[in-house]
Amino acid sequence: MSTQEVANRLYELCQQGQFKEAQQELYAPEITSTESTPTGERITVKGMEGLAAKAKQFNEMVEAMHGGYTKEPTVFGKYIFMEMGMDVTMKGMGRMNMVELARYEVNNGKIVAEEFYY
Repeated sequence: MSTQEVANRLYELCQQGQFKEAQQELYAPEITSTESTPTGERITVKGMEGLAAKAKQFNEMVEAMHGGYTKEPTVFGKYIFMEMGMDVTMKGMGRMNMVELARYEVNNGKIVAEEFYY
């Protein structure tokens, strides 16, 4: 798949809320995922197991999900950029609107790295 084809499929799956399916279908086994902690520190997890652990940790912090969105992706070379947001109530932190810019790197038709900016 070309980077544009990966972007189109990623967007399609995200629009349907099928994030886990997107990871299983589009991510390389050696995926790296980087984002900020609440203190501003950048952390990276590696592999599908690391990604699953990160998702589990986030989901355990969520009290209620009220909605979300994904904007159409922009492709630049081997990179995909996509704005995403969610309306969520976090345990002990209340309801908030979270907005992030996601950057995905594609190599040989698979996403090999993702990075989130808040």
